[in-house]
Amino acid sequence: MSNTTLKPTLDKDLEKVSRLQGANTFLTARFAAPSLSFVFLLLAMGISSIYMTGELGTGIVIAAAGVGAYLALNIGANDVANNVGPAVGSQALSITGALIIAAIFESAGALIAGGDVVGTISKGIIDPATVSQSDVFVRVMLSALVSSALWVNLATWIGAPVSTTHAVVGGVMGSGMAASGYSSVNWDTMGSIAASWVISPVLGGLIAAAFLFFIKTFIIYQSDKIAAARRWVPLLISIMVGAFSAYLAMKGLKKVISIALWQALLFGFAASLLSYLVVKPLIARQAEGLENRNQSLRKLFRMPLICSAALLSFAHGANDVANAIGPLAAIVHTISAGEVAAKVSIPLWVMVIGACGISFGLLLFGPKLIRMVGEQITKLNPMRAYCVALSAAITVIIASGFGLPVSSTHIAVGAVFGVGFFREWYTRSSKRRVDYMHSETGRSSYTQLTAKTKRPKLVRRSHFTTIVAAWVITVPASAGVSAMVYAALTGLLMP
Repeated sequence: MSNTTLKPTLDKDLEKVSRLQGANTFLTARFAAPSLSFVFLLLAMGISSIYMTGELGTGIVIAAAGVGAYLALNIGANDVANNVGPAVGSQALSITGALIIAAIFESAGALIAGGDVVGTISKGIIDPATVSQSDVFVRVMLSALVSSALWVNLATWIGAPVSTTHAVVGGVMGSGMAASGYSSVNWDTMGSIAASWVISPVLGGLIAAAFLFFIKTFIIYQSDKIAAARRWVPLLISIMVGAFSAYLAMKGLKKVISIALWQALLFGFAASLLSYLVVKPLIARQAEGLENRNQSLRKLFRMPLICSAALLSFAHGANDVANAIGPLAAIVHTISAGEVAAKVSIPLWVMVIGACGISFGLLLFGPKLIRMVGEQITKLNPMRAYCVALSAAITVIIASGFGLPVSSTHIAVGAVFGVGFFREWYTRSSKRRVDYMHSETGRSSYTQLTAKTKRPKLVRRSHFTTIVAAWVITVPASAGVSAMVYAALTGLLMP
């Protein structure tokens, strides 16, 4: 057989081997994350067995630890995306950098400033007197863990960022109703939570849109953008520093020190003033030599965005981890003490499971929702992403002042929608933009300037409807699943 005959055959064989290797690599990568997640669940269950050795009901605690770890993984895959998604979408951070920053600061927030005491009935959803029996209470909390973990997992799979806290609340409500009936639910509290479905995203969207309007009016559509940036960017950064300082003081440092709202605001004002004095000369130096165009402005917002992603992650870890692992802590206390308590301490090993689970979930499954929030809803640049991050901090402060229960997830995603819908309106309706475009292009006709963008669609409607629908049904869906899980557990555990 000649060499000319062998060569095509050999090339084909090598090509088949290469394709087989590529397929094998793809399948290996596809199953790596679920395999590592399963190992983490086994580790969490093993840790719980060590700490609960010799206790009655150890098997239930081990099962609860596994479910709690599963919930923590799903929080990392879903909830954390809102903190770093805008920074990634604006290209201020790479996806790898965002994952590393979020994992570090989420864990730090949970372990350093995470609440060491948590309410066992999830913020007064269920009357404690109606589930005062230890075995009933344990089944209620375990059912809430299972249902909320399943719902957040499903939401992540369909690409919808949802509130983990709302899922846990719905789980407690559903299993509580299955255990003690309709009257056991505090419907006033549930009404406040339902109101937050509207208040959180709308308020977040309005605040983000207001800041974007300010940036467009006083910086972007100015003849000398760099001079305008020197004047206003230090002020905007100082507002962000003040807002995050107050936000962290109220929401992230409860374990370290107790701070009233007015004290947090005073602390934020002081931090804002100090940051302005520090940042102003830095921005002036950074702006030297920059060209008079929008691309130059984006460089001035890059570092504030990275800092905001880190601070949001820290505050989220401090504030939301306790909510997620609260049912697990309640189960551990009830099994150990043999009684139901209104508030319980969170054991360190439980907090470690929550913190590590969130970080692992983010690293293994987080990129999907990060890209959804940062890239697929609407196009973000550093200025727009800055407005989203700042809106998240300010909205939480305002809501806390009025005693409104809001969701950080709804606020952040609502701010992204607010930025997108504002851009649609501004592109179509702003006379200032038309005048600026006229001065730049020389076109004199309003029709000429707006013909191509008269009805721009800058927000993906399919994502909008999917996410809003997921928000609306989170509590009832989690409640329904929780009630079914409670009934199944009752049938299995009761003689």
